[in-house]
Amino acid sequence: MLNLERLRTLDALARHGSVSGAAEALHVTTSAVSQQMGKLEREVNQRLLAKNGRGVRLTDAGRLLAEHASRILSQVELAQSDLEAHRGQVVGELTVAAFPTAARGLFPTALAALRARHPALRVRSGELEPENGVAGVVRGDLDLAVVLDWYNKPMPLPDGLVKAPLLDDPAEVALPAGHRLAGRDEVDLGEFAEDEWITWGEGEFCHEWLMFTLRSRGVEPIIGHRAAETHTQLNLVASGLGVCIAPLLGRNPVPEGIVTVPLKQRVRRHVYVVWRADADRRPSIRAAVQALRSAAEAIS
Repeated sequence: MLNLERLRTLDALARHGSVSGAAEALHVTTSAVSQQMGKLEREVNQRLLAKNGRGVRLTDAGRLLAEHASRILSQVELAQSDLEAHRGQVVGELTVAAFPTAARGLFPTALAALRARHPALRVRSGELEPENGVAGVVRGDLDLAVVLDWYNKPMPLPDGLVKAPLLDDPAEVALPAGHRLAGRDEVDLGEFAEDEWITWGEGEFCHEWLMFTLRSRGVEPIIGHRAAETHTQLNLVASGLGVCIAPLLGRNPVPEGIVTVPLKQRVRRHVYVVWRADADRRPSIRAAVQALRSAAEAIS
């Protein structure tokens, strides 16, 4: 009989492409991954891993078994989901992540409500950028992820995921109080051609959106500073170091010395939660989605 935990280790290796990546996803040591794979090779009496430089790669037999492992683990999760639904109780463990401003704006209220209503449910949370949150759900590292896209730049979702909308998050431009446009009722992005922008990290979804949107308005962005967290960006603006996009979710309190001005384009982020379709019937998933929706309704 094939051992389920060893199949889970093989699946993590196939998904992450390295022993260290699999170990991080499974929250175990690299030694534990190697031991599990050694036992699995003895069980099937075939080599599943081969050296590849300093790392390893799956052999043909390893790739074949990994394909079966993915389907087996999906069926196991579906069975667990059905059993949990049949029992009708919100119990067990749930792993969730959100991009930083959603973690700030939604998690305190939503997770506190879950703990109060369902004390037998243990929730572990963390912060991840949207692309990493989606990838974590696909790999099975996460049960739920709160992610986003923008009104003019949707994020494609892989097959096998379900999503539910939480809120539309309006965004304004944050300016130093002494900025030439600070007294306006609304502004156009095209008016910031000479300003330095404070933006997110290179390659992040929100940074790519900002570059795309500014260029569509005929502005070649001048990037002054980068910061992952909204409040770091806002403090840089307050010091007169540039301007930034300031979505409503998670931005309060706004530091002194800043003015936020609406955009003529009515810029909005779409915030939603995603999970795997084969876990759709789990009461814990449904309870968490409802708690997140309630938290979003309270601030929208």
